[in-house]
Amino acid sequence: MSTWVEKLRQYNAAKAQENSGPKDSSEERKMFEEYYLEWGGGRKRDPSYSSIPCFYTPLPPEQDLILQKLREESRAAFLTRKSAALLENEELQKLLDLLEDNLSPPIEDRMINFEDYLKVKDQVSPKCKDYFSAITFSKLYKKDPHGRIAIVEFFHYVMRKVWLQQSRIGLSLYDISGLGYLREADLENYILEMIPTLPQLEGLEKSFYSFYVCTAVRKFFFFLDPLRTGKIKIQDILCCSFLDELLELREEGLPRERQDSNWFSAASALRVYGQYLTLDTDHNGMLSKSELGRYGSGTLTSVFLDRVFQECLTYEGEMDYKTYLDFILALENRKTPQALQYLFKILDCEGEGALTVFSLNYFFRAVQEELSRHGQDVVDMKDLINEVFDMVKPDRSGRITLKDLIRCCQGDIIVSILIDVNGFWTYENREALVAAENINNR
Repeated sequence: MSTWVEKLRQYNAAKAQENSGPKDSSEERKMFEEYYLEWGGGRKRDPSYSSIPCFYTPLPPEQDLILQKLREESRAAFLTRKSAALLENEELQKLLDLLEDNLSPPIEDRMINFEDYLKVKDQVSPKCKDYFSAITFSKLYKKDPHGRIAIVEFFHYVMRKVWLQQSRIGLSLYDISGLGYLREADLENYILEMIPTLPQLEGLEKSFYSFYVCTAVRKFFFFLDPLRTGKIKIQDILCCSFLDELLELREEGLPRERQDSNWFSAASALRVYGQYLTLDTDHNGMLSKSELGRYGSGTLTSVFLDRVFQECLTYEGEMDYKTYLDFILALENRKTPQALQYLFKILDCEGEGALTVFSLNYFFRAVQEELSRHGQDVVDMKDLINEVFDMVKPDRSGRITLKDLIRCCQGDIIVSILIDVNGFWTYENREALVAAENINNR
């Protein structure tokens, strides 16, 4: 045993002496590069990198605070530069004055030809020159015999472009990620900070601000985020009419009719929230199935309400205000694809992505029971189902998909007769109702 131990000591001593000698630095360098490249460091770049520019830069990791701060400051500086490039009110007024001073004959038409158009371009400020392109002139040209465009249309075009750029910059300030979309919290902050700038909302109590913001934001997300991703592209917000409706509240003399029809008005928000409070009979801030059943004229079928509470987000079997807003937006806008998508999911009780004879039977039976209970005539269910399929004309016989429902342009009627006793009765008596209306109009 001692002999073996002695030999092991001698071997270790010889090995240590060998390792303490001079090393070949070139061999070490070679080994270092070999392992460095093998483990992913300093990969050799393809020669194409010298001619093809980098088109994607990953976001800095959240833990890298310096890069995050640098990116935030860079975005702020970029948006500041873009904001400075926008036309001010004085510049817009000067542009209009120059257009008025350079009208092309006959001047009573208040139009301008391309030659005078270019003269105005030479006189405007550098920030205005980008709007005076040949493409813009050709877009606004409407076959005038003198080759002119209306200065009013051109000025409105410039105003619209300035408004879009201004709105995009304003929305981008709330884009925390910098990826071109707003999350729900981002849009809530945007609208909350806009409230004091809208004269039509001056009468709102501050205690109601949170409910108003929730009401306004839900319309954006219901229609622009039907897949419920939790974010909306800024481009989609600018392309839809909702922002126009919201900014319409800047007008101090807005007629009462337009206020009532504008979802974002104080009157509309108070109406919707008032309905919610009226339905909440136990005053717990939530709606049960029986409370929601009193919505409208109280003619929604119990089967439909059961499906609503099965498919929609609830808290211990009760619906909160945000879920109620989606429900209201769907029922009040039944002709839109987004509302039909929402309602189709509820009607698809089999979860097959299509309404079958069974699905239609399931909902029609509840309607028939309500009609019988109120002493109304009962319609043959088989004939009614055949009539629905004739209205839709689905691609596959016996299966109505969401695409079929939207394409037939009668989806709102079909949904109404499936979920609402009053909607069914109105459809069945449509001819008599039209005749009575014609008599009253005489």
